[in-house]
Amino acid sequence: MMPSGTDILSMRPFEVCSIRPPTENFSLTFRLTRNCYWNKCAFCPVYQLGAKYSKRDLADVLEDISRAKRIDDYLFERGIGYPVYSSASHGRIPEISDQVMAAQWEAGIFPEESPEELRCDQDIDPRLAWFLTWFNSRPNLADCMNHILNWRIHGGATCFLGDADSLNLKPGFVSRIIGTVQENFPGISRFTVYGRTSSAARMRTVKDLRELYRAGLDRVHFGLESGSDKVLSRVHKGVTAEDHVAGCLKTKEAGLSCSVYVMPGLGGADCSLEHAHDTARVLTRIAPDYIRLRSLEIFPMTGLADAVQNGSFTEATEEQVVREIRTLVEETDADTELLSDSATNLLNINGRLPVDRKRILAEIDDYLSLGTREKLEYSLHARLQSFIGQYGEPSEDIITALMPYLRNSRLDLEKAGNQVLNEIITMIRMKLMP
Repeated sequence: MMPSGTDILSMRPFEVCSIRPPTENFSLTFRLTRNCYWNKCAFCPVYQLGAKYSKRDLADVLEDISRAKRIDDYLFERGIGYPVYSSASHGRIPEISDQVMAAQWEAGIFPEESPEELRCDQDIDPRLAWFLTWFNSRPNLADCMNHILNWRIHGGATCFLGDADSLNLKPGFVSRIIGTVQENFPGISRFTVYGRTSSAARMRTVKDLRELYRAGLDRVHFGLESGSDKVLSRVHKGVTAEDHVAGCLKTKEAGLSCSVYVMPGLGGADCSLEHAHDTARVLTRIAPDYIRLRSLEIFPMTGLADAVQNGSFTEATEEQVVREIRTLVEETDADTELLSDSATNLLNINGRLPVDRKRILAEIDDYLSLGTREKLEYSLHARLQSFIGQYGEPSEDIITALMPYLRNSRLDLEKAGNQVLNEIITMIRMKLMP
């Protein structure tokens, strides 16, 4: 082993945020809280398997930052990042982490016990088991090395502080964390958090939020989901449309960037139009910096899954969902960026409102003008592309389902009936992560 200025016997893993916005996929992350204190949203599968909410002690978070710094320094000492950071360096991580662990074992230092969180046993629905492969609440040293390496490869300039609602914490606590991260990683130029609009509206003053802005926080990601009070109540979101407006406007007034998520399809078949119109009205009042589309997918062990089973909720069709998005685009009267950055979305529509409204509506209308069969084939190709974009290649079960229709490595769906196409589309959609 090469000589190192870092005490490898003191190296330990740190907690990272498995759930974070798509724009923070390659950010350095630190957990200020664990999981979600609300945990009642009927559509959310994230914390349904035994994860408990807790606020972390300041000393523990500061220790995590120190651990991340130690790992970052050690990787550079071992030649990771010299002359440049490269994805090829991931291949060296197992050897480096094994050497550190071997030295620690020889010195009588053993891995720490980590908090028990999400469980995955044999009785869990296969779809949730697939979903849980995305979680790593107990990362080992190699996981943390790869986390830092990914962050460095992608510029090393962003940091996400989780988990579900950092606005629930006192501003002084969050500000202290941001300052410590900046001291240890001065190249970071953007800090972001998730927040609940109810926290911004009811718990935080503009002065509180401005303190976070001055400390270095740049953006808050809010899950609006809907602007309809009826829909928000039905899915137990715990907020109202007025909370959405008040929380977001207060955040903007403090100087923070406001990024909101809306969920086409959340109103179901019966409230589809109300959901779309009311959401557009709320978005117009807020004028957020970013509107991010995240179409509804219903996961097992959620309130909506139960509602579908007992007949109290009927899913909107793909065409209804697309028409909802069309209403959002047509009726949202605000200067904002519309982004389709979730694998759950059928259409990949992006642009600036209002300047790109006409183009986006034309793209939507192109889909709506297709016949029934054409829509099915479009959906299969779009969902397959999303899967490949998310995972790199199709899974074995998807390949097996598509095999009869492969001709010279290309899909020929002429002999696939509509029912078969629907079954394959469903199979793919069940594996896409929001």
